[in-house]
Amino acid sequence: MTSADQATPGSGAPGTTGQAAGVDAPAGVDAPAGVDAPAGSGRTVPAPAAAGESPAGGPGRWLRGRIGSVEVLAALLVLLVAFREPIATAISAPRLQTWTTVFVSVMVQAMPFLVFGVLLSAVIAVFVPRSFWARALPRHPALAVPVASAAGVVLPGCECGSVPIAGSLIRRGVTPAAALAFLLAAPAINPIVLTATAVAFPANPEMVLGRGLASLVVAMIMGWLWLRLGRTDWIRLPHRPDLDGLGRGAAFWSAVRHDVVHAGGFLVLGAMAAASINVLVPERWLQTLADDPVLSVLALAVLAVLLSICSEADAFVAASLSQFSLTSRLVFLVVGPMVDLKLVSMQVGAFGRRFASRFAPATFVVAVLVAVGVGTVVF
Repeated sequence: MTSADQATPGSGAPGTTGQAAGVDAPAGVDAPAGVDAPAGSGRTVPAPAAAGESPAGGPGRWLRGRIGSVEVLAALLVLLVAFREPIATAISAPRLQTWTTVFVSVMVQAMPFLVFGVLLSAVIAVFVPRSFWARALPRHPALAVPVASAAGVVLPGCECGSVPIAGSLIRRGVTPAAALAFLLAAPAINPIVLTATAVAFPANPEMVLGRGLASLVVAMIMGWLWLRLGRTDWIRLPHRPDLDGLGRGAAFWSAVRHDVVHAGGFLVLGAMAAASINVLVPERWLQTLADDPVLSVLALAVLAVLLSICSEADAFVAASLSQFSLTSRLVFLVVGPMVDLKLVSMQVGAFGRRFASRFAPATFVVAVLVAVGVGTVVF
């Protein structure tokens, strides 16, 4: 008899561990997971949880892992249906209706251009090689700033779309000074905005020249100031899903989904703030401020920040403020596309709080001074 034949019962076959087939496990020893305990042992060993089943820890842990945006949206819809009458009564108040109207108008104006900017940003991130920007822009950063500023002429969009584009340019290796100059210039000097300004001011065609010139100068000054005083650690770009290793189609839609969710959330916060300001600021204050030349400039500059009107539509609002001087209204048109509540909110989300807390106030001061200077010469 061989040594293999002499194996004692319960020791298992040579080279194996555990119990031999047909032999009960000793007391206190469980059978391997997923294997039924031998007959007569009185014990059942559970198999591993299949995919989709509740993991260890009970249904609470399973629910916590499964609740997402779809479930939250469904719950909100149920609540809206259940409490539709109290909600309808609450929103019938005139001030709340004004708030809702302003909020919706800001979102409707901005969302198409935000989507356009996000799509273009994804195209830059996925389809445009880094070597293209090395060839398209001058090597010296000081010369790249005016070139990037002038590039805003060929991209019809508003400030909501320029933020994700600027962030994508920085990711692709473009110097931040040039990307920020583009961010400021594109919403103010593109053909759609200048055409809208000409239509809004048919009796003052010099307003088109003043707006385009002042906005271009502000963009270049801020780009050069960033070269002189800016620090790269002030910019904290949000983490974007790694696109390397993905196909171009998958990488494109991954970048689109990330930027829409990230930038769209801050757009909503900015639109809510702008709607609140519209409700809280009395119109009679504007008439009082219009009589003072200095206060009128500051009033419309602050108003441009608070109203957060899309650059394609702000010229018509400025034209309606006929009690103010042309210079004051030029300040309104120059400041608005560069510094407003929704734009600052999006800059915080795209570049970080440290960047926005420095860049936005500096842009506001430079825009007011340059617009007043240009207005004094042009008008």
